[in-house]
Amino acid sequence: MNENSSPDSGADEHRNGPAAFPPPPPYEPQVSAFGTHPYGAPAPAGPAARRPRRTVPLVATVALVSALVGGGTAALIGNATASQTATTSTRVIGTSATGTSSVASVAAAVSPSIVEVSATSGSGESTGSGVIVTSGGEIVTNNHVISGADAVKVTFSSGKSATAKVVGTDSSKDLALLEAEDVSGLTPATLGDSRQVAVGDEVVAIGSPEGLTGTVTSGIVSALDRDVTVAADEGQGQSQRQGRGFGSGNDNGDSRWPFEFGGGRYNGDVGSSTTTYKAIQTDASLNPGNSGGALINMNGEIIGINSAMYSSSSSSAGDSTAGSIGLGFAIPVNTVKADLDTLRNGGSDS
Repeated sequence: MNENSSPDSGADEHRNGPAAFPPPPPYEPQVSAFGTHPYGAPAPAGPAARRPRRTVPLVATVALVSALVGGGTAALIGNATASQTATTSTRVIGTSATGTSSVASVAAAVSPSIVEVSATSGSGESTGSGVIVTSGGEIVTNNHVISGADAVKVTFSSGKSATAKVVGTDSSKDLALLEAEDVSGLTPATLGDSRQVAVGDEVVAIGSPEGLTGTVTSGIVSALDRDVTVAADEGQGQSQRQGRGFGSGNDNGDSRWPFEFGGGRYNGDVGSSTTTYKAIQTDASLNPGNSGGALINMNGEIIGINSAMYSSSSSSAGDSTAGSIGLGFAIPVNTVKADLDTLRNGGSDS
């Protein structure tokens, strides 16, 4: 310490200015993104010093990634919206705890769209089934169910019935279109896509076997594209009923609809006038009266119109061995959809 200095000189120097410190730098302090260096020197070297130089490209990169993610999200949202639009016609089916539809939920959803079809002629009465396709009363069934009929009546799941007229028939596909009279607000079925059907898919069948309206059975798709041959002539038509049918095509005279498949003849003689179509094979139990009814997937969509079933023996009363043995066939629903306009215009038989 200077001998001439007093003890308070340090305090005076502190109050009067930092005389002992170097003079201010001749340039302004440099400001970085991370603060101001006290003497205007560049920020210390290291990662912190390099970050400011990467700030702009980093922001650009984040913006680019955000754009990509945003675009992907938009695409996903667009796809989800398109998917939802494409499936708005699909029934809402309740699911079980495992997330799968149950037979009960499918039956509850689709049963209001299935009718019993009763056809009468001078030869007797026949019973089959039909599928409602419009709320105004259009109903699809098998041609052989109403073939040769003088009058047709349909009975709905509610128990109400109505007279129906035959709009058009196509014996080459064993299809017919009916229109129930003086009805409205019916529940139309949702027609699916039979191209999406796979062997092993679970299915539900609804119809009126032996006149038991609204009977539900279930099974799987056993095979696809089976060549099934049935009678095409009205005179051969063995309509489904509890008793004798209209025609004489069945050589043992009972109510089973005869057909040929795989070189074999089942349920009688189909006669000389026949037609062959590609069918969905199912082991869901089908019996006389199921013809014209629905084969349904687990989304509640119609995938086929039940048309032929093999009965092991005569279905006459008292025969305990009569009935389904798990060999049934359905006309693919895509065939039905492709034929609807033709049927509305009278059909190919007009």
